[in-house]
Amino acid sequence: MKNPAHSLLDRDNLNLVLDNLKLGIIAHTPERIITVFNKEAEKITGYKKEEALGKDCHDVFNAPFCGAKCSFCDATPDFFSDTKEYPVTFVTRSGDTRQLEMTVSAVIDNSGEFKGVIASFRDLTESIDLSLKAESLSSFNGIIGKDQTMQEIFRQIRDVALYSYPVHVSGETGTGKERVANAIHDISAYGNGAFVPVNCGAIPEGIVESELFGHVKGAFTGAVKERKGRFELAHKGTLFLDEVAELPLKIQVKLLRFLQEGTFEKVGGEKKISVDVRIISAANQSLKEAVRDGRFREDLYYRLNVIPIHLPPLRQRKNDIPLLASYFLKQAEQENNATMPALAGDTLNLLLDYDWPGNVRELKNVIQFSVVRCRGDQILPSDLPPEITQGSGMTFSSFREPDILPEPGPARGRLDVASVKAALTKTGGNKSKAARVLGVGRATLYRFLNSNADAREFSRRL
Repeated sequence: MKNPAHSLLDRDNLNLVLDNLKLGIIAHTPERIITVFNKEAEKITGYKKEEALGKDCHDVFNAPFCGAKCSFCDATPDFFSDTKEYPVTFVTRSGDTRQLEMTVSAVIDNSGEFKGVIASFRDLTESIDLSLKAESLSSFNGIIGKDQTMQEIFRQIRDVALYSYPVHVSGETGTGKERVANAIHDISAYGNGAFVPVNCGAIPEGIVESELFGHVKGAFTGAVKERKGRFELAHKGTLFLDEVAELPLKIQVKLLRFLQEGTFEKVGGEKKISVDVRIISAANQSLKEAVRDGRFREDLYYRLNVIPIHLPPLRQRKNDIPLLASYFLKQAEQENNATMPALAGDTLNLLLDYDWPGNVRELKNVIQFSVVRCRGDQILPSDLPPEITQGSGMTFSSFREPDILPEPGPARGRLDVASVKAALTKTGGNKSKAARVLGVGRATLYRFLNSNADAREFSRRL
């Protein structure tokens, strides 16, 4: 028979060990009843052990500790085998906001039964604050940059993540607008929900409303069943509206109504649907100019532009080029499981001298191009695309010789399947470059691909 004193001693020793850890530790049952709450958890959250033990996790903190990332909000999961790691923004008892790094694992007994979870968390607030003050943060949630303008953007991302207000991200093509939207989503209360990106310029005008808001059965020819739109798919998550200036005026009205009322109706439906969605929009053109031109509603502009974030072009933060190039080389190393060459000094100088019309995306493409072309342990100037070495300022489309591209036809800009296939083949499936070759806007090419099954399937195979 086990000595009860030994059990007590074991429990005391366990508590002693847990209280000396520099990690906050919380464990709770499948019913959310807290069974472990160590001293570091007290320090980080501001709540006392006696206030937490034996009580429902949600009742103690007056909300899910993990926010929208909580796995125990709607129903108790029977079992989850994978350890979950994610950032959490937490409001302490005194009202302070803390940025936590959370790790959650299942507690399984000897018979394989799910007994609850144990969560460990570390407070990164001071570390992040000090790095931002010193302007020494080189990356933030997947965004790379040490330039002063990027440090300010890191601060903005951290601050806006605490609120559900709409955010509008502006910047030239290739500056990383979707990356910023993803970072806001990841560290916000909506981070456990889906991140649903929508390229508003790529959806044919006739089906934009259905794509965004869904439709009921029989709403139009071909609507053989009810369909959820992007708003419903993003419930409890983030809807990212890229190229929002491309939305037709009719859809702008419906989007405005949703932002005002929080509800919408499906195409052909009469029932009002309510969803909890964080809206982040983006554009590579000035929305103010679109308003002046009559292409964008002024009232919608003010609704979307509550918190503006502007991304600088790469030519205005050239001191980040070595950092970004190194990051893309490491990324290529991981993707290809092979040692990558280093950048020669002369090569780096050429990269610093170039104006980068395609911004960070173009730099990534250049690094990938150079890695493929390089035959030694250093990337030499001769390994770079011609527009870099010649200083011509040409875009990345010139990486492939244009002289053997077929002419798109006598009326340049009018699309047909043959010319679109030829352009896509020559540009390696890159739709932006193919659109430039064809002499049309990117949105026009996307609409053609969406309306032509043969060309669309061909594009997917590339």
